[in-house]
Amino acid sequence: MKIDGCTAIVTGGNRGIGLGFVEELLDAGAKRVYVAARKLSDAQAIVERDPDRLHPIQLDVTRMDEVESAGKACPDVNLVVNNAGAFSRQTLLGADDMSGMRQEIETNYIGVVAMCRAFAPILKDNGGGAIVNVLSAGGIIAVPGMGGYSPSKFAARAASDCMRAELEPQGTHVAALIVGSVDTRMAKHVTWQEKSTPRDIGKAGILAVEQKIPEHDTDPHSVSVRAFLARDPHTIKRSMAKALHSGRS
Repeated sequence: MKIDGCTAIVTGGNRGIGLGFVEELLDAGAKRVYVAARKLSDAQAIVERDPDRLHPIQLDVTRMDEVESAGKACPDVNLVVNNAGAFSRQTLLGADDMSGMRQEIETNYIGVVAMCRAFAPILKDNGGGAIVNVLSAGGIIAVPGMGGYSPSKFAARAASDCMRAELEPQGTHVAALIVGSVDTRMAKHVTWQEKSTPRDIGKAGILAVEQKIPEHDTDPHSVSVRAFLARDPHTIKRSMAKALHSGRS
């Protein structure tokens, strides 16, 4: 699949990695990009940058009625970027209640699957296309400080493998992006390591689509986590536990 001339929908497209994708898709020649945000006003603020190619969509991926409406409103899509995410920055046992982790599971896992279910028939009708699921290094190594977030990304990673197998016969590629440290609001608390830019992740996502890469480590941090995990899984797991108690997770 080529990005030039494609029509995409980007969830959480109004800021962070989602906005990085929107900008990279425009530069790569996308014909149309639906900028999806929980508040329509947030999407409209971005659309003003290129009103001929950008179109606002109100979409909370945890609301099935809005997911279904997005599918009906965007029948020409051949690229879905599942970027919308939630991060409560709580541990599994230390949180006051389970509302944060429920939101993370609903957004980061169930929301991703819901979008894929809604748009799979549309992608088929439009020639196959591709789905990009924006995941995390916390989806290949458990991060105790990301109590609900890390397990939700593990689940989304497994779902990406399952859906890739299901969608292959219709010519739809599913790319899972393993994202490390990126300069976004979600990672504002991380001050002890260098961060990639949202557009770096957008570029990596486009590469994964055009080169049909099933799972792609997008930045230096995710690459280093993968390498460390392969080389010495026991030590990296212990380091994650120590990071929890040092406040660096």
